[in-house]
Amino acid sequence: MKSKNLVICDSEEEYAKALAMFFMKKKELMLQVHVCSRVSNAAALGEKIQTDLLLVSAEYAKEVQEEVKAEKVFVLGTGERAEGELRYPVLYKYQPGERLLGDLIRECAELFDAGNMMYGMPGGKVRKVIGVFSPVHRVGKTAYALKLGEELAESENVLYLNLETYAGAGGHFEENRETLADVLYYARQEKANLGLMLTTLVCHRGNLDYIQPMAVSEDMKEVRAAEWVDLLNKILEQSIYETLILDIGDGIPELYRILKCCTEIHMPVLEDRFSQAKVTQFEREMRLLGQEDVLKKIVRKGGDA
Repeated sequence: MKSKNLVICDSEEEYAKALAMFFMKKKELMLQVHVCSRVSNAAALGEKIQTDLLLVSAEYAKEVQEEVKAEKVFVLGTGERAEGELRYPVLYKYQPGERLLGDLIRECAELFDAGNMMYGMPGGKVRKVIGVFSPVHRVGKTAYALKLGEELAESENVLYLNLETYAGAGGHFEENRETLADVLYYARQEKANLGLMLTTLVCHRGNLDYIQPMAVSEDMKEVRAAEWVDLLNKILEQSIYETLILDIGDGIPELYRILKCCTEIHMPVLEDRFSQAKVTQFEREMRLLGQEDVLKKIVRKGGDA
């Protein structure tokens, strides 16, 4: 399946180039991005390629109606009152890229076909869920999980999810962004294309993608294991991600069911007797609950590894 052509036509060349770079990083959308500084250039380009999506600055909006053929046209507006009189939908130009993309997808989700996205996924590779968990606190678990994700992301598409009740927004993670709660909301919608919506929700640490953790611990505690498992399956089925890194806290309900769905579990530990006593208690509890299969997946890692 071929990619879609996105043309950005704006006299602010630096802005247009920056926006183009943002879209090109969204590899799951399979977009070929072109930048023009004049409508005449966009029209000439339209004679050579099919313009599926055109983003045009408000100053060019009336001119583009006559000269450029495109399946979908959006105006990059600045909030001027006259922009409300234009025949095309207006996207606020200077908002964060993720929000602009979210508005764009909500307006024309049909252009970003789920089949195209799945076609862009590497074929034949085993999808895996790597859990990072430890009954020992202050052992560098989150730092380890992020480092592991960054290393794997050098050669594959990796998504990090934090399943802790207190993940510490503003520490390892950005603040004031959509969170894992929003991802769960979209996953609950029967007709939602979760893989598509993830492109508007993910944050980045180099090549590693991650979702901002939930801000309220009680929200995390209300999510049952079955819903987490359903979410993980949908992400692996509907998105480009081959590997999920789960940073699992011990405060979430039905912890063992989450661990059970992991293909492997990394357990950072310390060697002092107090830490080892916690690990021993955890292992005994797992056996009492008949979860020996989970214990077989665990690989111990030195603390602060």
